[in-house]
Amino acid sequence: MRVLKSRLITAAVLLVLLMAALFMLPPFAWSLLVVVMVMQGATEWSRLSVLSGLKANLYWALTLLIMLGLLWLDASAGSAQQTYTHMAVYLVSAALWLLVVPAWLIVGWKVGNQYLMALVGWAVLVPTGLAMIDLRETHPSPWMLLFVMCLVWVADSAAYFAGRKFGKNKLAPSISPGKTWEGVVGAVFGVSIYVTLVWTFSPEFPRMQVLPALVLTSWWWVALAVIGDLFESAIKRQAGVKDSGALLPGHGGLLDRIDALTSTLPLAALVLLLQRIS
Repeated sequence: MRVLKSRLITAAVLLVLLMAALFMLPPFAWSLLVVVMVMQGATEWSRLSVLSGLKANLYWALTLLIMLGLLWLDASAGSAQQTYTHMAVYLVSAALWLLVVPAWLIVGWKVGNQYLMALVGWAVLVPTGLAMIDLRETHPSPWMLLFVMCLVWVADSAAYFAGRKFGKNKLAPSISPGKTWEGVVGAVFGVSIYVTLVWTFSPEFPRMQVLPALVLTSWWWVALAVIGDLFESAIKRQAGVKDSGALLPGHGGLLDRIDALTSTLPLAALVLLLQRIS
């Protein structure tokens, strides 16, 4: 109960701060905040990759250069160049989450090469940061980003409580013994209710969308969220740590809080980008 109370308090504080930043910060300030979050993620990924000393500092500096380079490109390049650059970043993320990570989890790879792990970290963190910037600017701004993030959080919370109450059949015992198929069913049920409520009461989303199609689509994002969650669990198990960090009481590190977002936000941004240019 103490752990649950700590989780709830931390989640409430984070939600208030996120909402304030999401709706009050100007675009440039929001982008800088996202860069700060990516840098914290890079710090935690260095730990999971067993990078230390000069290697960890160099990884942190290169991550910062990548993020600032993307911001500079958005500010100075033409719209076509921006579109193709963002597309390339999101396609890397799609390849990671749809091809590489499922194979990684099925085979149970143990990657000991620090440089390969560093590259994987960039493929996880950079598209997530870029998606947080792009989705905030996507109509209806900033509701689209909040909608996707809340969908993932609803799935995570529903899975947590359903798993605690009904969980018997392990989802991936060798990776994360606490996750169950009952939790996945709870996540599917939770996001179905969430999408139905948003579709019913929110004037910001197109009314011509068919509700059953929206609900079925939301199940795809649940699957992606589960993959992201399992992947971070596998990386932590490989590194021999329980949490990616100790930044957030009751939650561990930032990566522990956004693991499911890393596999969903970039692909959501990719789908919207493809819709825009089609």
